[in-house]
Amino acid sequence: MKAIVVTDQAGGTAGMTLVERPEPQAAINDVVVQVHAAGFVNTELEWPSTWVDRAFRDRTPSILGHELAGVVTALGYGTTGLSVGQRVFGLSDWHRDGTLAEYVAMEARNLAPLPGDVDFTVGASLPISGLTAWQGLFQHGRVLAGQTVLAHGAAGAVGSAVTQLAREAGAYVIGTGRAADRQKALDFGANEFVDLGNDTLEDVGRVDLVFDVIGGDVQMRSAALIRAGGTLVTVVGPTQVRPADGLTIDFVVEADRTQLSEIIQRVRDGRLRINIGKVSSLDDAVATFNSTERRVGKIVIRVRP
Repeated sequence: MKAIVVTDQAGGTAGMTLVERPEPQAAINDVVVQVHAAGFVNTELEWPSTWVDRAFRDRTPSILGHELAGVVTALGYGTTGLSVGQRVFGLSDWHRDGTLAEYVAMEARNLAPLPGDVDFTVGASLPISGLTAWQGLFQHGRVLAGQTVLAHGAAGAVGSAVTQLAREAGAYVIGTGRAADRQKALDFGANEFVDLGNDTLEDVGRVDLVFDVIGGDVQMRSAALIRAGGTLVTVVGPTQVRPADGLTIDFVVEADRTQLSEIIQRVRDGRLRINIGKVSSLDDAVATFNSTERRVGKIVIRVRP
């Protein structure tokens, strides 16, 4: 099968290669999925799990990608809950070969059914951004109606999902980003927008929840805006700062079938709009990931036409 692999961490996206690899086999509790569409985030190249297994042994060449939508083609021993021929989407394990390939073997529990009226491209765009937004807001941030949420990167794949889910929950959302992102963030439902290059972040006043996808100075300044009892939620790793009278939570997104089902239902009934920037073929994926064009929205790789 065709797959995109990396062998050299220093090579970055330039080190990606489209190669032929053996088709995977299903282990206990696994399924094999014929991948129709896959997602990828550049930070994968910085994750230790891309390069080593759980025992810290080199596992290259590693197949990249962890988001997918496709069709189950085989079941491992003891696998329940899914069937051959079923349409699915989900998030594969960080330490295993990924989804930028024609087939992937992964645990069945990390997949959810993909309804027949949802395109594979849409399904593949959702697992990381949708689950990150859901878990950050509801599990870790415990957002409530009437609260104010500061959503950084509000025009991006994660930020736009944060904005929409927070608004649905009854929160007031202040989105941030570059000047060019203003209208897109507002279109996704932000009540206000802060241009981080030209506006003064501190002018937003006090907020109950900061959803951070940036880190650094922006994160530190945001922590000072959180009112007593509020929370700074971040996905960029352990923080060096915490609100004076609140919490700081950094987390790594996890696969969750129930949450995926909640997310896809919101897409189907129009409560959650997807944020896909570019769709490319597997043959063109390496060039797409190495493009110098600014990324707007999620890049999805269409593995099968």
